[in-house]
Amino acid sequence: MTDRSLYVSPAGVRRRGWTDAMVRELLGLPDVQGRDPRRFTPAPLRLYLLARVEAVERTPEFAAASSALVETRRTAAVGVLAEGRRAAVLAAIRTEPILVPRLPAAELERRAARHRHLLTARGPGGRTAPAPAGSLVRWQVGYLRQALGRYETLLDGLYGDTGRREAERLLRRRLYEAIAAVYPALARECARRIALEWR
Repeated sequence: MTDRSLYVSPAGVRRRGWTDAMVRELLGLPDVQGRDPRRFTPAPLRLYLLARVEAVERTPEFAAASSALVETRRTAAVGVLAEGRRAAVLAAIRTEPILVPRLPAAELERRAARHRHLLTARGPGGRTAPAPAGSLVRWQVGYLRQALGRYETLLDGLYGDTGRREAERLLRRRLYEAIAAVYPALARECARRIALEWR
């Protein structure tokens, strides 16, 4: 009869922080195998000598395997948190009402032209060539897009590349769709910008 206090079961080894792969690689076969005489189970009894388990736990190989396991679990936890944050930000972008400023056509044209002038004045030389045809519509969409910049704060929950590009594209699409809904004359330019974004 085996003295159970000197042995540990596979479940007991796992409770000590081992994985099945670590058991296979570092412990190998169990020290005791067979049927448990105290109860009938179809699964064979497998026990590891506690002294051998403790000796392996003091080796550099075990320390390296444990460190790798901790890093793997940490990385997985970070991934789960990042994915949850990404899902929450995307949900907020999908549901946030986009309030586009409603301006009379002449006022929107004036503001868009002024906005464009301020942007080009910062460039080299501060002078620009005459505006090509269709420029005013592009300027108006650009001005309105800039006026909706406060919605960029919806992206604040994302760091690095974890879903940020997808969220930025979704936000821009929603902003252009909102502009097109309020200003149907700008819908074609908004659709062009969305198409460029989603290519």
